[in-house]
Amino acid sequence: MIDIILLTSYWFWQSFPLNSYGGKTKDSMKIIWRISYTVLTTFCLLGLTGASDPVSKTKDVEIRIGIVQRFGDHPTEQLQLEATIGDRLRLKFQDGHHQQTLVTTNPVKLEILTQALPVAVIEEKVVLGTYRTYETAEDSARNWRKKGIEVEIAQPERWQIWAKREVYNTPLLRRLLLQDVQAAGYKTAFIDSQVLQKVPRVTSLVNGKRFSPDNLEISSDKNLIRVNKSQKPEKARLYAGRMELHPNAYGSYTLVNNVPLETYLRGVVPYEIGASAPKAALESQAIIARTYALRNLHRFAIDGYQLCADTHCQVYYGLSGVTPNTDQAIAATRGMVLTYRNELVDALYSSTTGGVTASFSDVWNGDDRPYLQPIVDAPSHNVWNLSGQNLADENQFQRFISLKQGFNESQRDLFRWRRESSLKDITKDLQKFLKVKNSPYAKFKTIRNMRVVERSKSGRILKLKVNTDIGTFSLHKDEVRSAFAAPVSTLFYLQPLNKGEPELWGYAFVGGGLGHGVGLSQMGSQNLAQLGWSSPKILQFYYPGTKIQILGNGISETN
Repeated sequence: MIDIILLTSYWFWQSFPLNSYGGKTKDSMKIIWRISYTVLTTFCLLGLTGASDPVSKTKDVEIRIGIVQRFGDHPTEQLQLEATIGDRLRLKFQDGHHQQTLVTTNPVKLEILTQALPVAVIEEKVVLGTYRTYETAEDSARNWRKKGIEVEIAQPERWQIWAKREVYNTPLLRRLLLQDVQAAGYKTAFIDSQVLQKVPRVTSLVNGKRFSPDNLEISSDKNLIRVNKSQKPEKARLYAGRMELHPNAYGSYTLVNNVPLETYLRGVVPYEIGASAPKAALESQAIIARTYALRNLHRFAIDGYQLCADTHCQVYYGLSGVTPNTDQAIAATRGMVLTYRNELVDALYSSTTGGVTASFSDVWNGDDRPYLQPIVDAPSHNVWNLSGQNLADENQFQRFISLKQGFNESQRDLFRWRRESSLKDITKDLQKFLKVKNSPYAKFKTIRNMRVVERSKSGRILKLKVNTDIGTFSLHKDEVRSAFAAPVSTLFYLQPLNKGEPELWGYAFVGGGLGHGVGLSQMGSQNLAQLGWSSPKILQFYYPGTKIQILGNGISETN
C-alpha cells in the first residue's frame, strides 16, 4: 500500500508546473506536501502500537552501529546481554573449524581475559594527522589520496589519518614514507609503535560451556536484546535487531547493533532533540537524522561498522527512551530525506548556533556546500543584516554577541555565555592538545598573549595566534575548541583579564552557541515550530535550496 502512496505522490509531483527556476511553484509544493504528509502520517501511525519498529511495508535499510566501541580497553570490563521475558538468546561463533550455536534463556556475561603472547609483537602505523572531528579528517584523507598515498580514517581516541596498513606493511616502507612526508613539510607525522606482550580476549560461560570467540553473533527470537555495560541493572538498554562482537583496529572489540534504519531513528530522535519538542521540530529532526545516517555510513569502515552511538555521529540509545511523540514524527516522515540536486545533503546540525549559522568551511577544511551558508538564526530579518554588518569585522562581531533578544535561541541557556580561564589552565589544556598533535610547540612553558586574527563572515574563528616563550603558532577553525576547555563553540572573542594585578591573569571567552553551528539549530527549530512553521519550512530555512524526497529513485548518497 505504501508503494502506491509514494507513486501517487510522485505522480502529483510530476504533474505540477515548474517555476522560472526549474523547480515546482510554491503553491504546488504546498499541495504536494499536504497530500504526502497527510497520507503518510495516517498510514504510518497505524503501526505504532508494537513494541519494536512501527509497522510498514516500505523497504528499510539495515545499518551497523557500534554501540560499545572499545570493549577490552580495560581488563575489568564486562558486558551483559539478555533476552526479554519469554525469549532466548542465540549465540553463533566459530570453534576451530566448526560453527557452533548456543541457545540460552539466561543472561550472557562477556568478560575480558588478558592473554599473554608467546612472543612479543611489534605493531606500527604511520600517523599522518590527528584531528578533532571526522569532517576535518575526511578532508585530510582526500588530500593525501590526491598525493598518491593510500590512507584510512581511524578513531583510536581522536580522529586520525593512518597510512594504509595493508600497503605500508613493512618497517622499511613505513620509514621511507615518514621520511618523504616530513621532508615535504608535514612535521607532525609520526610512527606509532607499540610492543604487545599480551592481548585482551573475550570469554564467556554459557550452559556450562566456556568459549572465547573472536567473532560472535547474537540474536533473539523477538529481535530484542538488552545490553548492560555496567554492574547496575537499571543501566541496561534495550536494542532491536541483532548484535555482533568482533575485533576492531585498536586491539580491542566492538559490539555492533545491526538494526533497520527506521528503528535506529527511534533511538536517536528522543535523545538528540528531546521528546517534548514541538511536532514540526521533531519531524525536522527525524528527516535530518535519517539523511545524516545514510550519508555517513562510511565513517568506521576501518572497524567493520558504519556509525557510532555518540556525538561523533548521532546519540543512539536503542529503544529504552522511545516516546509516542518521537515515534509519530518518525512514522510521519518515513523514508523522507533532504536532498540538493538529487543528492543527500551533508545533514549537519548542532544544539545552538548562537544567533548565526556557519558555512561548512567556517569550521572545517573542505569545499563549501551551497546549502550550508551563514544565516541569521531569527524569525525576522530585522535583527541583523549580514551583508551590511559583516561578522568578520571584530567590532561588529563583539556588538553582535552583545545582542540577546529577537533570535530563535534567545531564551536558551547557551545562546550567550562568558567563561573565565586562568593562564595556568589555558597552558595545561593547550600543551595537552599540542602533544596529541605531535606539535613541536607542545614544549612551550608560558603564554605571552593570544588574539583572534581572522574570522569568517559568520563570526567563527578561522585563525587564533598564540605567542609563547618558544615562538608564535596559530590554531585554525575547529582546532580552537579542542585546544581550550572553556569555549563550547568557535563563536567567541577573547578578553584579557588582570584581576587587579600588573601581569596577565588569563582570558575571558565571551561568545554564543553550543557546537559547530552548521545547518539546523535544534533549539532554533523548536522556536520556529512554536511560531507555527512546518517542518519543510524549517528545513528550507536552515538548508536553502534543498528539498524533501522519498528515499530511493536514484538519490545519491554523496555530493
